Amino acid sequence: MTTTEWITDIALVLIVFRQLREGRLDAKTFLLPLAIVSYVAYSYLDEIPTAGNDLVLIAALMGAGAVLGVAGGIYTRIRALDGHLLIKAGAVSAVLWIVGMGARMGFQVWVEHGGGADSVARFSAAHQITSGQAWVTAFVLMALTEVVTRVGTIYLRGRRARAAVRPVPVLDRAA
Repeated sequence: MTTTEWITDIALVLIVFRQLREGRLDAKTFLLPLAIVSYVAYSYLDEIPTAGNDLVLIAALMGAGAVLGVAGGIYTRIRALDGHLLIKAGAVSAVLWIVGMGARMGFQVWVEHGGGADSVARFSAAHQITSGQAWVTAFVLMALTEVVTRVGTIYLRGRRARAAVRPVPVLDRAA
């Protein structure tokens, strides 16, 4: 793994720790993780392999990312206080985030440095996964899907929470 890969992987894992402390739900909540995965997608997604069962692998990992992202968004606490929305990642949300991002990073380390390359090559041949790029694409899209579904879930829950606390206009009876 390159230094840039380590930095982006660790940054994605650490994002959840920023939310373990309750803070305001604002644009940074959405923009920081989206910016990081956008950079990763831009850096690693040249094309999407479609031969053999490459798309099955990609879809399976994207599905896992979506499940982790939605569940993580659901298990993130959102509450209103003094007209502001506050967000705090709960233990379940943090674990799901670390499992998703950490599994991807762990797989990469295992393949590159832990002797996993032969196992992945055998699995790929047995299941008609045609290239290493299929694995790269699948894991990058898994991370992208996890981030997008998590922040999307938080965004929708935040809108619902904001709508629930909007003050009802009081009619002026003196007029």
